[in-house]
Amino acid sequence: MSGLSTSRRRLIQGAGVGAGAVVAVGAGFAGGRASADAADIPATDDGELVDLNVEHAFYTGSHQAGIETPQQRHTVFMTFDLTTTSKQDLQVLLARWSAGIAQLQAGLPVGSVQPTNPSGVPGDTGEAYDLGPASLTVTLGLGPGVFDDRFGLADKKPKLLADLPQLPSDRLRPELTGGDLSLQACADDPQVAYHAIRDLARLGRGTVNTRWTVMGFGRASAGKGQTTPRNLMGFKDGTRNVKEPAQIDEHVWLDGTDGEQAWMSGGSYMVARKIQMNIEIWDSSDITNQEQVFGRTKGEGAPLSGKKEFDTPDFHKVVDGKPAIPPTSHVALAAPENNDGIRILRRGYNYTDGINDLGFLDAGLLFVAYMNDPDSFVKLQTKLGGSDKLNEYIAHIGSGIFAVPPAPKKGHYLGEALFA
Repeated sequence: MSGLSTSRRRLIQGAGVGAGAVVAVGAGFAGGRASADAADIPATDDGELVDLNVEHAFYTGSHQAGIETPQQRHTVFMTFDLTTTSKQDLQVLLARWSAGIAQLQAGLPVGSVQPTNPSGVPGDTGEAYDLGPASLTVTLGLGPGVFDDRFGLADKKPKLLADLPQLPSDRLRPELTGGDLSLQACADDPQVAYHAIRDLARLGRGTVNTRWTVMGFGRASAGKGQTTPRNLMGFKDGTRNVKEPAQIDEHVWLDGTDGEQAWMSGGSYMVARKIQMNIEIWDSSDITNQEQVFGRTKGEGAPLSGKKEFDTPDFHKVVDGKPAIPPTSHVALAAPENNDGIRILRRGYNYTDGINDLGFLDAGLLFVAYMNDPDSFVKLQTKLGGSDKLNEYIAHIGSGIFAVPPAPKKGHYLGEALFA
């Protein structure tokens, strides 16, 4: 799934303690810490180096990692339903998850992998014990259900957090929609991302049930300084993504003003969509049609009004009496120039679920985006869903919206202000 090194030898230092230790903020674990020599840093197909020892801090006191963080190559995204009506149970879960995420992002287990008692149950499942941090980030989201009548938190509900309205071209499946909580694990080793979600879900047993999940590969949007990747339709994806810090400050982060909850300052909103692609139909389409659908060339990724990928699209240019970039192309409909300056930070991944019941490829895009106003996504998708030439080849089958709280300081936990 990526150009990962075949040599994963690591020096293990120490052993972990039981998972039960994650019941309080900052609960400690003695655990194995991965290390590697330079030979374990592989080059990927596009020439970028992947250092499996990169570690992202959890206790920053500002923004959660996994949003502005340079996008890793793999993700596991999972949503959960709360099975409790106890505010204390929710509080303990968020504290346990925070302590666990801090350990995982440091490349440490969440409990003992090798219990000294022969009848002891390992506190950590162990499949990432010797793999290192691999740039892991885990980002928590709170769905609208957290603020319903079950927990008495209605007065803490983020101002703009609400279920998304029905949008044009939606073909949402109930089993792929919603969720009280979400976890997005991203890493440069797929097994590290999988392990994080697996063990955090395990820590939540008795308080949450899993709802829907997507395993993504091959990032489908570009961050600052990254080569623009391609989606499963073969086109570059994320050329004009929000990348610069000033843009991210303007369009992504909340600052506690305009009536927003003060505890959300430094946080954001996340929209996740599972978008199925009709791969076989797309693959039978000629290149001219494909480029007219996207408004870009397939090879270079240039707008049809230009020659290079990063040429600014010229939506007024006419060729042979017609707009060079069709008004119903994906580029034209999504461009900030045509949407009153609306921008969102995309963090998408390709996915595949194998073969569907008709014998066709079951694959598409896990679309994840961050913004400081969910209406930005609603406006864009209303426009795209109504007119985008791409709609012939895709269907939005899964959806969720979540408030993303800021990162805690050491000694605190995600969402702690909810219980003040």
